[in-house]
Amino acid sequence: MTAMSDIAEAGRPAGLRERKKARTRAAIREHALRLIREQGYSATTVEQIAAAAEVSPATFFRYFPTKEDVVLQDDFDLVTIEMVEAQPPELGPLAAFRAAAAQMLAGMTPEDLEEFRQSIELTAQVPEIRARALDEFARTIAQMAIPLARRAGRSPDDFAVRTMAGAIIGVIMAATMPWDLAGQDIDVAAMFGRIDAGLALLEQGLPL
Repeated sequence: MTAMSDIAEAGRPAGLRERKKARTRAAIREHALRLIREQGYSATTVEQIAAAAEVSPATFFRYFPTKEDVVLQDDFDLVTIEMVEAQPPELGPLAAFRAAAAQMLAGMTPEDLEEFRQSIELTAQVPEIRARALDEFARTIAQMAIPLARRAGRSPDDFAVRTMAGAIIGVIMAATMPWDLAGQDIDVAAMFGRIDAGLALLEQGLPL
């Protein structure tokens, strides 16, 4: 597993079953991305991915509801949320998220960077993944609201908390989902730089 998968697994319950599930999920995704690199997204089937990962198609769908999800559902969201939780309590929500994002980038291996780059590239190129990505961002807003609410001493359903989570995810969308990236080389470090710059603008009240 890559460093991000290791960090994500470390944050989950330490039981043997949970560790096995995390390894199976990582293996399915690793083989899926390899097959997609080799033969293209449309030509890669769930059955092929399952066979390569030595699981059944039914097992694939237990981990990833759709073929698009195997590209989109990585461990980066989970790791980021855990890192936000770990920031010093005196940091505000945006400062905590910026620190967590910088920490995550610093801990990414070359394999992590390539996996992230491929996910962004496929999202830009494949209409089905692009459409599904919007659902994923909505889910991530709900997830991100949890650590922000704890930091603010509010409920995750608090409108101000949800607005802040939505603003953060909006910055990430603006930095990672420009459709003109299709066919271009994607610089992940530069992309994280754009995310940080967008969050800095939020901290300043979005001056124009």
